[in-house]
Formats: sequence, structure tokens, C-alpha cells
Amino acid sequence: MIYKRSSELFASAKKVIPGGVNSPVRAFKAVGGDPVFVKKAEGAYMYDEDGNKLIDYINSWGPLILGHAHKPVVDAVIEKAKNGTSFGTPTEIETKIAELAVKMVPNIDKIRFVNSGTEATMSAVRLARGYTGKEKIIKFAGCYHGHSDAFLIQAGSGAVTFGTPNSPGVTQGTAKDTLLAKYNDIENVRRLIEANKGEIACLIIEPVPGNMGCIPPKEDFLEGLRELCDQHGVLLVFDEVMSGFRLAAGGVQERLGVNADIVCFGKVIGGGLPVGAFAARDEIMDYLAPVGPVYQAGTLSGNPLAMAAGLAMLTELNENRDIFKSIDKKTEYLHKGIENALKSNKVAHTINRLGSMISVHFSEKPVIDFETAAEAASNGVFNKFFHGLLENGIYIAPSAFETWFISEALSYEDIDATIEAVDKVAKIL
Repeated sequence: MIYKRSSELFASAKKVIPGGVNSPVRAFKAVGGDPVFVKKAEGAYMYDEDGNKLIDYINSWGPLILGHAHKPVVDAVIEKAKNGTSFGTPTEIETKIAELAVKMVPNIDKIRFVNSGTEATMSAVRLARGYTGKEKIIKFAGCYHGHSDAFLIQAGSGAVTFGTPNSPGVTQGTAKDTLLAKYNDIENVRRLIEANKGEIACLIIEPVPGNMGCIPPKEDFLEGLRELCDQHGVLLVFDEVMSGFRLAAGGVQERLGVNADIVCFGKVIGGGLPVGAFAARDEIMDYLAPVGPVYQAGTLSGNPLAMAAGLAMLTELNENRDIFKSIDKKTEYLHKGIENALKSNKVAHTINRLGSMISVHFSEKPVIDFETAAEAASNGVFNKFFHGLLENGIYIAPSAFETWFISEALSYEDIDATIEAVDKVAKIL
């Protein structure tokens, strides 16, 4: 495929935008080459500025669970825009989507909308600190919760891709209040909590990480965290920015049967527009201003266009829950096909999958945490795999530390074409 126009646009972008991108994960620094500039997208496909058609496995990093330019979502945004784009006042649609979200997700009474996943997790931690009166938090190596200072301590995703997990600009004072735990290791967490008794406000975790590749939790790991948090008065915060409304209508809490104290959302809840949210029981959420003492605000929070897109998306997912079964089945089909292709070509690999999140790691060792994910990514095979698929019209994340996101818009013909491309590329790995 030819990417001449994309390269020209990237050269122009670098003159006025740092690195030529407005989010580091869009760059191809980890895999080499210039990023693809997309002109339009529809259904399961993206069309770039050079006219190439790409089968998409990023789907805007997760929110487009029903595919690009999904008509009910687009129509809702267009109709809402005709009445104005932002008011800075309450609107009825904010209440409608809040009522629907609270109905769909277990164990929450109230929800507050913000503008991004980063805002959601940042606000959730502030709320947890205010509610408990404690300062320290626990996060897990390899889990990514946005770019707030408290979270850029051995973060996953883009930060690890570039080999700089600790970002300059994060103060030592902030870093000392963030304790690092090892994902899927309950004894490690237990020791950490016991060494900091009475000081920990919350434990925040991607219950199903997507930022060190997809890594499902071990059996009883999340249950163990719930028990530890209950024992020590620590709030359990689920970062479901990726998994919320994707792995089930009620997210991980519904799918795996473990309740969190605070849940953070993004991606799907905005239907492709910039939206985040955090939610909890009444007694926790009522600690927020204007009812309580914990301040959190945002001029564009609950923006009517974003609310319209999110409401259209959640309404369809709520009314047709068979979508989750369908998309899980497609992901399983893709998993088996990729596995057969790599096995037949004797390519060492491990594939992780939970629901419609899946990732391919080029190592025979189980990938269960950040350390094993980083080891699998260190051999450079992924870079060849990425570019090989791209040349065959398949677009996956330009990083070994990212999950693939499957959309319902993918047909089995699309998946077969993907498996054929994997087989072709595997022969040269």
C-alpha cells in the first residue's frame, strides 16, 4: 500500500504539533514509520488520505463497539447540534443518560459526567481521598489511568511504549503518595496494604487491563482485592474506561460479579465523542460539590452533543443485549483463527482474550502482568507483525502494549480476511 499523502501530512503536522500528533499513542514511534492519516470511516473500515481501505481493530481505542459512523449515534448528534452545541446550564438529556447508566450498571446510585477518562479517574481519586480522609493510593504496574500526575508512575500504554514510565513534571511529593502493586498478585497487594495501614484511600485498577495488552484477572484476584479493601477500609476503584459497557451492559462488575466502590467510565459511554464519568453509591457521591466538600467541575461536562451520542449508544446496547454475545463470538472466532495461523507457521505466541478485548503477545510464556507483557514485547516481532498487517489492509494499535477492540460491525468475511493476512505475515516473521 502507498502512504504518500499520510507522510506529507505528518511532515506538516510536526511543524505545528509536538511530534505531529495530539496523543502519543497515535504515533508510530514504537513500530517505526509514519502514522496513517484517516480521512473517513464507516462500519468496520477506515479510509486513509491515500485512499487505502483498512479493517479497523482500534475503533477509536474502544468506544465504537457498534462500528464507525453508526447511524443512530450520528443522527442523534446532528439533531442535537441543530439546537446549539453547549449552554453551560443543566439539560434534560444529562438526566436521561444518567438514569440509563445507573439502571445498567450494578452497585451505583449516582453518576457524574466529565470530558475524558483521565478526568474521570483523577476525580474519582480526589473523591476517594476526600471521603476517607487518607492520602495514599495503590495502582498497578502496567495499568494506565490517564495522564494525571498521580497515575504516571510506571504507567502502561503509551508511556511504556516510549520507555519513559515516569514522566518528567511529576513531583516527588505526588509520587510518594502512589504505591505500586503487581497485577494478578494478591499477596503483593496484601503486603503493600499492611505496610501502609490506615494511610490508603483507595486502590485503583483496570479490572481487565487493556494497556499492557489484554490481561484477564486470575481466578479470585478481584475477589481478593474486594476482601482486602473491606478489611482495611480502602475504597476499591474500577477503571472501566475501556471495559465499561463493552464486556457487558454493566461492565466488569456484571460480567465477573465483583462490585467496586467507585467506577470510572469513558469510551463507549460517549459513543465516540469526548466523555468520561465516575459513579458510586449515594453516600460516596454525595461528598461531591455542590452537596459535599469535594470540589470537581467542568464547563463542558455533560455537553449536549456528547450526551446525545452516549445516550444513543447506551440505549441500543441496553435494548439489544444479544450484541454482547455476538461480539464475543466474533472475537472467539478471530482468536482461534489467529492461533491456528501462528501455530501452523511455528511463531511463538500467547493470545489473551476476555469478551471483545484480545491481544497477541509474541512469547510462549503466559502474559499475566506488566513484567511478562514487557518481556513478550522486547523481541521486536510485534513491529514486523504490525507493519505486515498494515500492508495487507489490517489496522491494529501501533504498540505491543495495547488490546485490540472488536466491533459488532465486523463481518465474518472481515475476520477471515484478517486471519488470512495473519497467516501471510506469519510466514515471514
